[in-house]
Parts: sequence; structure tokens; C-alpha cells
Amino acid sequence: MTVTLADVAARARVSPATVSRVLNGNYPVATATRERVMRAVDELDYVVNGPASSLAAATSDLVGILVNDIADPFFGIIAGAVQSAMGRAGGGGAVGGGEKLAVVCNTGGSPERELTYLTLLQRQRAAAVVLTGGAVDDPGHGAAVAAKLARLAVAGTRVVLCGRPPLPAAGEDAGAALATLTFDNEGGARRLTEHLLGLGHRRLGYVAGPVERTTTRHRLEGHRAAMTVAGLGADLDRLTVHGPYDRRSGYEAACELLRREPGLTALVAANDTVALGVCAALRDQGLRIPDDVSVAGFDDLPFSVDAVPALTTVRLPLHEAGARAGRLATGAEAPPPGGLATMGGELVVRASTGRAR
Repeated sequence: MTVTLADVAARARVSPATVSRVLNGNYPVATATRERVMRAVDELDYVVNGPASSLAAATSDLVGILVNDIADPFFGIIAGAVQSAMGRAGGGGAVGGGEKLAVVCNTGGSPERELTYLTLLQRQRAAAVVLTGGAVDDPGHGAAVAAKLARLAVAGTRVVLCGRPPLPAAGEDAGAALATLTFDNEGGARRLTEHLLGLGHRRLGYVAGPVERTTTRHRLEGHRAAMTVAGLGADLDRLTVHGPYDRRSGYEAACELLRREPGLTALVAANDTVALGVCAALRDQGLRIPDDVSVAGFDDLPFSVDAVPALTTVRLPLHEAGARAGRLATGAEAPPPGGLATMGGELVVRASTGRAR
């Protein structure tokens, strides 16, 4: 049975006119109302029909790129590489041929907004969807995303995960992604901590990312694996502080860790932006880097080499991964065997780490 606009309105408890305004985006609607309508659209799997359907089909050159925070260089580099690779692939063997219109969807890390964007891209009959970065570490949300991606794939949308873990293994929805390009966050974090242990550090603090993100969990697991092998696993919870992936979080977490353990000789940050905040906190407390405390980050973002001192980090192939995702999204490159490719990180040792005092 075909789902109608009136069905969506009834489910969302609004008028059909309000549903139309939300879907067309041509009239201001309260945020709560908009989210309720989009939730109803998703639950009912509503797709515009009639003349509007023809209009939607005409936008099949659309490619959606979902990012957590476009202001974060991690996501900016990947999104830029996706779009550049799509431009180069346009017209040369790509599925459908011709140039693609890339739309960057900034979720702000919100699970609800991620699903809303996927619904909107489904309505627009997107040619491809590229989801970047870590996922929300929640089975319920993971299943919802997998189901939504399965609907997109059935409708002919090419789904690529870039820098993101594979979809949940259970159920048919796990096969929705054409390709998954995942980063070896755990292995990179393990090698980074092993580097510090090799310099004689035994009192290490860890500034982790948001507790609900898969990237946070995987990097923390790598750090803790190295610490445990070294016989230093007893105090890991006390010497770990979680927070957003931003400079302020790094600053505040470093202050808290030094309060808990003034004798720390090294601080490991969940990413390079966080590491900048850690360095600022150490300087404000009169501590020298790396003479008093070594600092390490993750990702090797462009500013890392220009930090003072230059930041030891793990270099992820962000541009390479994004470019590959763009080629996969346009059909210019065949999926990897089994649909999954793990892209490793490279330890980059710079001046911010030295031997333990």
C-alpha cells in the first residue's frame, strides 16, 4: 500500500500543509515539528510521488557526504578529497556519467540529524551517499542507520563508509554498503603508546574523545592494550578523561589529569586538536614540552608539524581515503575484496615527545 502525505501528517500529528512545508523547505517550521515530521517520513518510508517524484528523479546526480563537523580539518580533508575525486571521475567511466553535485551534510555528531539527512537524501534519490568518521557507539542507532542505508541501496544509491567501522554484522542490512574504508585506530594508538613506553614513560595520562563514539573506543583500546602489556594497566580509568574533540577539552582534561597525578611524564591526546589544548595547559602551568611532559596526538592534521614543538602523532591517510571514497561513489573504482579495506596509520615522531625525565 502506497504511503501518502496524509499518512505522514497523521503520524506526525500535524497538517498535510506542514508536512509539505518541511519536505519542500520553502517555509520556516519549528525545529521540533520538523524533526517529528522527518521521523514520521522515516518510519513510514515515505517517498514523494507524482510530479514531485519526477522532479526528485531529476536530481539523481546528487551525492551526499555526511560529516560530524565540517569545521574539523579531519572531516574537511576527507570531504574535499571526496568531491575532488568525483569531479575527476565525472564523464570518464563513472556510473551515470557526467558531473555530480556534492552536498556536505553537517550532523554536528547528532544521531537524529544523521538519520534525518539520510531520509532527505533518500527523498532526493541520491546517486551516492558517503558517511565519514566514527559512528555513534550504540546498537540501536547502528541498526537504524543500517536499515536506512539498506533502503537507499535497494533504490540504487551507492553507499560508501569512509573512516567508519563496518555496519552491524547481523541481518541483511549489513550488506547495504558498497564499500567500507575503515581506519586502524586501535593499531595506531597502540603504536603511539608503545613509542612513549619505549622512551621510558611509565606515568601516562590519556585525553579521550566523546565516550559515545566508536573512534574514541578504538583509540582508547589501543592505548590500554599497550599499557596492559607493559604491566601498567592498574590505574587506567583514573588517568583517562573524556571530552569533545576540541582544544578546550584538551586544556581542561590536561589540568584535571595533572591534578589527579602531578607526576605524569606524558599525555596522549585523542586527536591533534585536543593535543593543542593539552600543550597550552602545560605551558600555562610552567611545564616544558617534552622536557617535563611529552605530548602526542592523532591524525597528523596540517597544523601538527607547525605546532611548537612539532607534534608527534599518528598519520591517517585522510586525503587518500576520501579520494578513494569519491571514486567508489561514482563507480570509477571497483569495491575492495569483500567490500572492506582497512587503511593503516603511520607513527610520525616529532619534537613533542622525548625521554622520560
